[in-house]
Amino acid sequence: MKYSKIRRAKFIDRPNRFIANVEIDGKREVVHVKNTGRCKEIFVEGTTVILEEGKNPNRKTKYSIIGGYKGHLLINTDSQVPNTVVYDAIVNNKIQEIQNITHIKREATFGNSRFDIYFEKKNEKGFIEVKGVTLEHEGICKFPDAPTKRGAKHIYELIEAKDQGYQSYIFFLVQMEGMKYFMPNDETDPEFGQALRLAYEHGVEILVYDCIVKEDEIHIGKKLDYIIK
Repeated sequence: MKYSKIRRAKFIDRPNRFIANVEIDGKREVVHVKNTGRCKEIFVEGTTVILEEGKNPNRKTKYSIIGGYKGHLLINTDSQVPNTVVYDAIVNNKIQEIQNITHIKREATFGNSRFDIYFEKKNEKGFIEVKGVTLEHEGICKFPDAPTKRGAKHIYELIEAKDQGYQSYIFFLVQMEGMKYFMPNDETDPEFGQALRLAYEHGVEILVYDCIVKEDEIHIGKKLDYIIK
């Protein structure tokens, strides 16, 4: 996926989950944050962030933050992009575990949840829930970076789908390159980690892929190992 109009800015602060103050060409500007997670390791005063210019001239903020540098590491923080990246990768047979599909659509309801992707292939029907990963520490990427009751709920629904005969996947898309492996962030959300381990025991497939990230684009990268026990 490629962004059309991007520019660099200096991060100042983040008054709430939805907006941040940045400095562009020496001027302070309020921008939208396309990620409701904490991202506190990335959004640090003085760091370089990447902005996308909005297409709607009537919106309140001209720009949205889509990424930032953590040292020399560029991390895409756009929470709207993981579904698109994974969807495109599956359609183009770039995910070795999910290939030769005959039907695919984004957003499908099962039980009380809406999963990100539904697919069909010869003798299979399945659901995929996509989680974007922006948190890393010493080369280890983790999810979530903030407590998420919704995240655990999705996993329990995936377990139910698996028990009913659907192929069920939870797909962690790491929005950066060069990580060693993935693990659940038990310190921040122990319930999510417990749910993920239960899903693994029930046969829900766990997939982790990193991304090739540039300031103006993001694409699927390579498969990563994970540790959940």
